[in-house]
Amino acid sequence: VQLQASGGGLVQAGGSLRLSCVASESINSRNTMTWFRQAPGKQREFVAGFDLNGDIRYGDFVQGRFTISRDNAKNTMYLQMTSLRPEDTAIYYCNLGVGPYKEYWGKGTLVTVSS
Repeated sequence: VQLQASGGGLVQAGGSLRLSCVASESINSRNTMTWFRQAPGKQREFVAGFDLNGDIRYGDFVQGRFTISRDNAKNTMYLQMTSLRPEDTAIYYCNLGVGPYKEYWGKGTLVTVSS
């Protein structure tokens, strides 16, 4: 499975972006789908995701600013980001979990938030 993340770019603080992650194969509600991010010099961290039960979780830093969604018919996951802060600057990666042992990563999309 290949994942293509897009939607990143340069935005001013307080602005919004919508990221998309398209899978090359069909996805369903049994797949976990997750957004991670990695800022320069930092470890990759969890942003938001759907678990095996379809429940949504967010990283603590999100604080209501991001909304994750998915459209299985389009094999796509989204991340709507609002009230962006300079500290949100990072490469955002999508992850697809297939069963208990397989996972796939996209190449990431760069989000840069200027102050």
